[in-house]
Amino acid sequence: MLQKMKQILVVGPKKDYQRIVDVLYQAGSLHLEDAKNERLETMEIAPLDTFNPEEITSLLIRIKGQLQILTPTDSKKAQKSPLIEKYAGLSYNELSITATEVCDSLEERLRTLETRKGDLDVRYTTLARYEKIIKKISPLEQQLPTLEGFEVTILIIQKEFESVLEIIHPFLSEITRNQFEFISADLDDKNIAVITVFSKKYAGKVHDFLYSKNVNEVRIPQEYTNMPLEKALALIAADKKAIIDEIAEIEKRIKEISVVWYADLFTLKTLLTNFLEETSAYSHFGQTDYTFVVKGWIPQKYLPATKKALKSNFDESVVVTELPYDPAVFDNAPVYFDNPFWAKPFEFFMNLVQPPQYREIDPTPLIAIFFPLFFGLIVGDIGYGMVILCFSLFVRYKFSHIGWLKQLMGILIISSIPTIIFGYIFGEFFGDLGEHMGWLHPLTIFGITWNRIESIIPLLLLTIGIGVFHVFFGLSLGILNALRHHKKKHAIEKIGMLGLVSGILLLLGSYAGHIPKSVLFLIIALMLISIGCLIYGGGSRGVIEVMGTIGNIMSYARLMAIGLASVILALVANRLSHEIGIFIVGIIVAILLHALNILLAMFSPSIHSLRLHVVEFFSKFYEGGGNPYKPFGKERL
Repeated sequence: MLQKMKQILVVGPKKDYQRIVDVLYQAGSLHLEDAKNERLETMEIAPLDTFNPEEITSLLIRIKGQLQILTPTDSKKAQKSPLIEKYAGLSYNELSITATEVCDSLEERLRTLETRKGDLDVRYTTLARYEKIIKKISPLEQQLPTLEGFEVTILIIQKEFESVLEIIHPFLSEITRNQFEFISADLDDKNIAVITVFSKKYAGKVHDFLYSKNVNEVRIPQEYTNMPLEKALALIAADKKAIIDEIAEIEKRIKEISVVWYADLFTLKTLLTNFLEETSAYSHFGQTDYTFVVKGWIPQKYLPATKKALKSNFDESVVVTELPYDPAVFDNAPVYFDNPFWAKPFEFFMNLVQPPQYREIDPTPLIAIFFPLFFGLIVGDIGYGMVILCFSLFVRYKFSHIGWLKQLMGILIISSIPTIIFGYIFGEFFGDLGEHMGWLHPLTIFGITWNRIESIIPLLLLTIGIGVFHVFFGLSLGILNALRHHKKKHAIEKIGMLGLVSGILLLLGSYAGHIPKSVLFLIIALMLISIGCLIYGGGSRGVIEVMGTIGNIMSYARLMAIGLASVILALVANRLSHEIGIFIVGIIVAILLHALNILLAMFSPSIHSLRLHVVEFFSKFYEGGGNPYKPFGKERL
């Protein structure tokens, strides 16, 4: 459900405005609104002078750049260090000077180390490339003539352009008067290495020609030329090792600097980021000649604590005024979800759609009730439910730091419970394994044995019945929402829809013999009155939409159909493992098929249950488009 919001005005002496902003920022409970156009009796409110953020932004860029070079230390340990007390009490000017001094002291050292490390990385990559090429062409070394005054050039050609060799060859022959060698070999899956040997007196013309044809020439560095390839490889290997050693030494020195300075820079970055965010909100504040004005929304439960914080810092000099209730204004109030623990994970779904408007019904608790029931009805297997429960608990524990994943696993944990309960009703434990072993059997309720393979018609009627209840419940909420917003026609339209669909269902019941013919007159009267309501509330479109509502109800049959597909796959897994005849192979096949079925069970029922809520249920009452509550507050260290 949504927390009740209060619109407040904070007025205090202008000389204390920075302290007032700081207290509100530390409280982290106020959703700011523009106070510039507010009026205090007869006084005009002007915008507050905004703070120039360029200096902080520039400093933050320097700090973030240095943090990227340094080796991160334990951030949780850093948060508990005395550094918070060391820096948190500083004024902005003191903080800015301290951060600048730290950056200046580190900048030259870090830049030198980083530049050298970057050069070494580039050289290592280049040497690795040369090493790869030389290793490929070394078997061809014996084919090369050992003539003085000749030059060896290596060309790299992509295999898809191999035909270019047929073009190059005659031109080289012409340039060198047929005094050259031309040897090729595959370099890798995509490239060919070509070695050309020619007299140095033709070198200029050859290189000019290759350059004109965009041929990729590899120039071996001078220090590796004029020596056997084997010796060049040994020299490259030694150089690579020297580079690795030097990089390790540089990283060691960076780590030493990180141990001393990383936590300081991290803390300074956080404090300056908080200050930048705090000052960026100045454009929302207003001022008169002597007063400072802040306007915003605050959840009712946080109002006493915020008042107490202001009173303890400013006594009676700062006044918090609750603005009177105005329906038109409150329609645009920010929405703050404040659901109980069992519904909290289902706020994940509300983040996928637009949040509700402030005076609209929050459907989160309703999803928290119906979604697990639909999920359990579809999967309905004790074994599958236990596996999903264990999987969800493990992932939630392992990745507890990822908020959205924690919420998603919370949904699966809750949904696994009705899955186990429905599994007991249907007598399913990894399909019919439990029944085959004599551990459990489908229950008989209302004279029906709820074996899903044999009770297709009762299951179909049950799911359609659930659809009728769910859609009717949505229409009832739609009437309530319409009344809240004083939309009389919308309320009458939904009442007409409820009446007409009820009349159609009763009419079908009458023809099936379940309802006495004597009430047929009343049913027809109900339908005629409902049609009148639909035309009054929604025009001719309102009557046409009744077919859409019937379609919505029929969509709930997927609760039965998808569940039946899951049961059949589970039965196939058990039968196939039995038919294979080889015990171990049969067990492996069964495990693989059940694992696939469980994986599908975690996705498909979730998607279809969510679809029934968003498409069939929400369309009857939910508009959305609310303004999310975003409190003005600091980043927690």
